[in-house]
Amino acid sequence: MLPAVGPNVARRGGPISRLAGSLVLWLLRWRVEGDIADHPQLVAIVAPHTSNWDFIVGLAARYALRLDASWLGKHTLFHPPFGWIMRRWGGIAVDRTASHDVVSQTVAAFSSRPRVFLVITPEGTRKHVGRWRTGFWHIAKGAGVPILPIIFDWGDRVIRIREPFAPGDDVEKDIAQLQTVFSGASGLRQSVG
Repeated sequence: MLPAVGPNVARRGGPISRLAGSLVLWLLRWRVEGDIADHPQLVAIVAPHTSNWDFIVGLAARYALRLDASWLGKHTLFHPPFGWIMRRWGGIAVDRTASHDVVSQTVAAFSSRPRVFLVITPEGTRKHVGRWRTGFWHIAKGAGVPILPIIFDWGDRVIRIREPFAPGDDVEKDIAQLQTVFSGASGLRQSVG
């Protein structure tokens, strides 16, 4: 049984894509727990992110839940021959080698679209990091939208969707509080804690 998704959440796809996503989750022995609250605009943060397999599991969940999810990825993923499919799967290229004011551009995208489900990995890499990047927080705060914590726990092979989190006025305090939500979750290659 798949979780409930609020009627105003950005949605896409039909019964075929839902079936395909559900089948892939089943074959990989993953399940999804927790409902997605009814918000038309969300910044979803997914952690821990330690393997390229996270993308496969996440893509399957996207289709199973029929989410119209967008995600930020390094620009090199969007080069030929696979760039077109990355964009089709919701990818938005980000050049991290130079400052392009991605936060402001992303906030502007929220103001121009009534429904947005943006997925970001707060670590910004597949390697273990002690400190998360803060871009997701600045995007959510600037757009005035909640942050949706989504835990990828390889130990239990479960995606746990938590309650939305409203960013406050202290980025460091909010990040510390969000990191506690993810503590104890195991990535495929290492643990976050």
